[in-house]
Amino acid sequence: MTKTKNSDPKTFGDWAYLALQKHFQKTNKHESDVLKDKDPEALHQMRVGMRRLRTAVTGFAPALELPKAAQENKIAKVARRLGELRDLDVLQDALKNHYLPALPTQEQGTLKKVLSTLEKQRQKSLEQVQSTLKEQPYPKLKRAFKDWLEEPNYGELAEISIYEILPDLLLPSVSKFFLSPAWLVGVKLEAGEIEIPRGINSDSVVQLLNTHGDLVHDLRKQAKRVRYQMELFTDFYSSAYQDYLNDIKEIQRILGDIQDSFVLAGFLADALNSEITVQLPTLAAQLTEARYQAWQEWQRLQQRYLNPQVRKDFHLAVLQPVSTTVSDTSGGVEE
Repeated sequence: MTKTKNSDPKTFGDWAYLALQKHFQKTNKHESDVLKDKDPEALHQMRVGMRRLRTAVTGFAPALELPKAAQENKIAKVARRLGELRDLDVLQDALKNHYLPALPTQEQGTLKKVLSTLEKQRQKSLEQVQSTLKEQPYPKLKRAFKDWLEEPNYGELAEISIYEILPDLLLPSVSKFFLSPAWLVGVKLEAGEIEIPRGINSDSVVQLLNTHGDLVHDLRKQAKRVRYQMELFTDFYSSAYQDYLNDIKEIQRILGDIQDSFVLAGFLADALNSEITVQLPTLAAQLTEARYQAWQEWQRLQQRYLNPQVRKDFHLAVLQPVSTTVSDTSGGVEE
């Protein structure tokens, strides 16, 4: 179904168009700088743009009829390639600017050798990104989106009022997020009663994360998906909705800090072909402490969202969209 682009968006399809237009334009804006590799921020912003474009395509899917070249899986492949390079940039920055200056001289020498290895790995990843952006199917993906934005084609649900459909779009992902077993990691559960132990020591946190790290990491990924989807629709909700969204972002950040420390430790162990406690004991201790501090932050939010009333209020906030006017729509705050 085709229809005229609407300057006064009211329907699901109208807002779908605005979201795709915004994030596609953002992605294109940074492509040239990414190819030149002059500013890591350009890569970060293009990756964010691709992620949000992917979220818009999936979030508004019932309203859209996109060409095959512009499907979610095509976007995901490019986003993953950008993500691999961005992750190396983040890793390089953390090692070089955060950890290196605080290490003893001997450990600094060891870490500098690792940084040399990391730079070679980054160069290889950069070449893969440049190849991805220059060669098919990425140019075909861009052309498909440009063509669709010039002459959009919609599904039958596009004509439904945005207010009528929002809760049905958001609640499934919110419910899946809250049903993750990761919420119960480190929790005592007996006869339906939940108790979060206080004063847990660093060794116990290490053991918990070694045992349940995959669950915690999966919750982090779910938080990211819920966050991106909720950010598509901030224009339609009150401050209560924004408060819950802020909590989701905080959960993503905290669990991300934990995961990043594991990724960093794994990279160092592979690069050194040794346990980092042997060659980089100071850095290993810093990573353990960082995980412990992050876990203390996580327990505060864990306790909050294990409260049934808080979850109920979250769902009620999603059920109650409010009137809005056109604004800088469907984007939220950048990472």
